[in-house]
Amino acid sequence: MLRAGFDSLLSLTMFLVFTGFAVAALVFAAMAREDAYRAADKQTKKFWLIILGVNLVLNLLLPMLFLQIAGVIAAIVFMVDVRPALAQVSGGGRGSRGGGSSSDGPYGPYNGGR
Repeated sequence: MLRAGFDSLLSLTMFLVFTGFAVAALVFAAMAREDAYRAADKQTKKFWLIILGVNLVLNLLLPMLFLQIAGVIAAIVFMVDVRPALAQVSGGGRGSRGGGSSSDGPYGPYNGGR
C-alpha cells in the first residue's frame, strides 16, 4: 500500500514537472522572433512550435512514460541549444541590459566616487 502511494505520487510529480517544462519551452519558442531562428541557424519557429506543441498535447492526453521522455528530450534540446542561440542573436544574452557597460549601476555609470 505504501509503495502504491509512492508510485502514484512519483508519477504525478513527473507529470507535473514534464508538463511544466513543456509549457515553458513552448512559451519561450512562441516569444522568439521568426528571423532570430534563421539568424541563429536553427530550425524554423514553426518547426519548434509544432514539436513542442505536440509534446504538450501528448503529455496532457496520453501520459505514457516513453512519450513524456521523448517530449522532455525535445524541450531540453530547445532550452539548452536553441534558446541561448536565439538570445545571443536577439541581443538578449546574459548580462545585457540595453547595451550598457559592465560598470553601470542601476542609476547610471559608476565613476568610483569622483
